[in-house]
Amino acid sequence: MTQLERIGLPLARRIALGAQGFGTRQPDSSKPAHLRRVLDHVQLFQIDSVNVLSRAHYLPAFSRLGAYERTDLDRMAWGTGRARKLFEYWAHEASLLPFEMQPLLRWRMAQADRGEAGWSGMRVYAQERRAEAMALLDRIRIDGPQATSDFETQKGQSGWWEWSDTKRALEWLFWAGHITTATRRGNFERVYDLTERIIPAEVLAMPTPSEADAHRALIARAAAAHGIATGGELRDYFRQSPEQARAAIHSLAEEGVLVPVEVPGWRHAWLHRDARRPRRIAAQALLAPFDPLIWERDRTERLFGFHYRIEIYVPAGKRRHGYYVLPFLFGDRLVARVDLKADRQASRLIVQSVHFEPDAREEAAGALEQELARMAGWLGLESP
Repeated sequence: MTQLERIGLPLARRIALGAQGFGTRQPDSSKPAHLRRVLDHVQLFQIDSVNVLSRAHYLPAFSRLGAYERTDLDRMAWGTGRARKLFEYWAHEASLLPFEMQPLLRWRMAQADRGEAGWSGMRVYAQERRAEAMALLDRIRIDGPQATSDFETQKGQSGWWEWSDTKRALEWLFWAGHITTATRRGNFERVYDLTERIIPAEVLAMPTPSEADAHRALIARAAAAHGIATGGELRDYFRQSPEQARAAIHSLAEEGVLVPVEVPGWRHAWLHRDARRPRRIAAQALLAPFDPLIWERDRTERLFGFHYRIEIYVPAGKRRHGYYVLPFLFGDRLVARVDLKADRQASRLIVQSVHFEPDAREEAAGALEQELARMAGWLGLESP
């Protein structure tokens, strides 16, 4: 039996950071091509409604590029014509994804269409209440893009026109791939349109891969984004089931795309064959709670020895570190937790608290100040 290569934790950490796009020189002036390069590393931008600092989908690119034009990402995500490159769908969670990934997720859309995926409250629209959802689809087809609130003239009546029923039906149509997001309104409300009016025709014309091939492709993308990972981490990236992931990992290992390695304290670690092995990572970044580097909290703890939990839903008196806490990456270590808030009325970035890791304050405090000033400038706020 061939002995597995042993990769120490410091190298595993650098491999993971390199795979996520850290450790390279940030551009002096960021362009849309740089955003696409970030997406090539992370595969998706997770969407979240919390806006205490900035919408979550903007922050991973800032962490890797520094100040960039958020309007560039807006055009890629919800623009018109050739400027649009992304679509919304359920991947890790609600996510912005490159158009070319749509065929790889058709299996999930088909499951939802059969009532086998999505939240239980939506699944009824795949079967006994399907006609009601199709009526919504027809209205969008005839009248053009619609948000949930556009149906609220009927609010208060019984049946499916009641708001929550409408939202459930629209979300089922979204899960099932019949509609996607045309744009977002100022309050970040999703405006739905027919998928064929958003996804380019050449993408929709691409053959639908078999479920096995789709799962292989998703695991391969997850492995490239991780660099090095456990099987559980690979399947978590796109929320695949253990059964779906297991066969894909086995196939990719046979092909040599995934290489089994040994990492102290890990079980069944896999290295992507093309993963870089940086000798050094020079990084300085505040990380959103939904950044793919840290969204799997157990992985974060094993890689960095850094226990991190989001405390938005924890009662204020029981929070340890704050409401919207961003870990601070310095070099190849997570060295602090910073609770931030954008006071837009006063045009100030507010640092509610900073908690450094033991022995990290002296070496990292100056870098954190620089990063906070850079974030404030990017957000159009005064520095703290």
